[in-house]
Amino acid sequence: MEGGVIERARWRDVFGHAEFRALFLAGVLSVAGDQLARVALSVLVFDRTNSAGLTALTYALTYVPDLLFGPLLAGFADRYPRRTVMIVTDVARAVLVAAMAIEALPLLVVILLLLALQAFGSPFNAARAATLPAVLPGDHYVLGKAANDMVVQFSQVLGFGTGGVVVVAVGTSGGLLLDSATFLLSAALIAFGVQQRPVPARDTDKPRGSYFKDLAAGFSLVVRTPKLRTLVILATIAGFYVTVEGLAVPYAHEIGGGPEAAGLLLAASPAGAVAGMWLITLWSPDARMRLLGPLAVLACVPLIVCFLAPGLLPTVALWTVSGMASAYHLPTSAAFVQAVPDSQRGQAFGVASTALKSSQGIGILLAGLIADQSSPSVAVGVMGTAGAVAALAAGAAWSRARRAGTGPPETKDR
Repeated sequence: MEGGVIERARWRDVFGHAEFRALFLAGVLSVAGDQLARVALSVLVFDRTNSAGLTALTYALTYVPDLLFGPLLAGFADRYPRRTVMIVTDVARAVLVAAMAIEALPLLVVILLLLALQAFGSPFNAARAATLPAVLPGDHYVLGKAANDMVVQFSQVLGFGTGGVVVVAVGTSGGLLLDSATFLLSAALIAFGVQQRPVPARDTDKPRGSYFKDLAAGFSLVVRTPKLRTLVILATIAGFYVTVEGLAVPYAHEIGGGPEAAGLLLAASPAGAVAGMWLITLWSPDARMRLLGPLAVLACVPLIVCFLAPGLLPTVALWTVSGMASAYHLPTSAAFVQAVPDSQRGQAFGVASTALKSSQGIGILLAGLIADQSSPSVAVGVMGTAGAVAALAAGAAWSRARRAGTGPPETKDR
């Protein structure tokens, strides 16, 4: 760093951190296991019930605990050593998934185990997210988070097909046991590759309050701090452009396409996001922060063209551009985590994650209602228009926060 400007990190610098390599591989295993489990459970439920509705409901349940338990359980990452939290939750999930593989279990018990499995993911993800800034200093953290986020996006593009092949090869019980093994491997990587750190020290002399007082304090911190609040608002713009995932199948039908067209449409946004995240890591840290608002707007604007219901290839191109611009989430989330005091990172991460996922769920639901009353193309266009307006307002709020000197650490001199 020279003259207060933070030097852009390089990939070899990031992967040169041994602890990051362990956390990264643990994250890869976790994502792969989750995708495999979702496919295996969908097959299991459909085989037992022959009901598409129950199968879809079971799949939806894999997301519900994140909303219910995200802010409630994420605070454990601030009250206990984070390495310990990650290991314990990984082992617990390994046991739960192994139990789900028992074929004699009633379906209701399998679903309850599934809910518990997903609930344990909240403290794990919070502990892992809060550990990364301690492992990767400065701009190294941004690239490290980019590597993790790109793995998640790649899993959306490729994971389900691979999961289907594995389930066909080893069966649903075999697939669930493989998922259990991924959690055990993840726990081993963290146990042997990540340093044990003490519980984060509080920024005040006051002793810790009750768990629920700390939870309320984490929520209050996000709401009262302008830079944190505006970063969360920028992140929730995803609720407008993520609607293309929920409408891909009916949109493909509207423009005369079939399942193949729907598959291309579903892959367009995550594929664009992977490319966008790679490109955004080539920019300087200050440029990333300056362009958060414009990129949030750009993530929505291409969807406005869908009012015209263009053909398959134009729509794929539009959704890919939207996905590329959505890479603004990378510096947004990195700035958020770095701006939160270490002692509250787990709880704040849970609050922000819940806000993001809630906005996505509400956005998809609203877009579906609009599509029922009009058409998928109109619904996508409406959400794109509303999203662009909301992103303009959020971007303006972010600019004011930066001018007031409440931007994230990497935009300031140190």
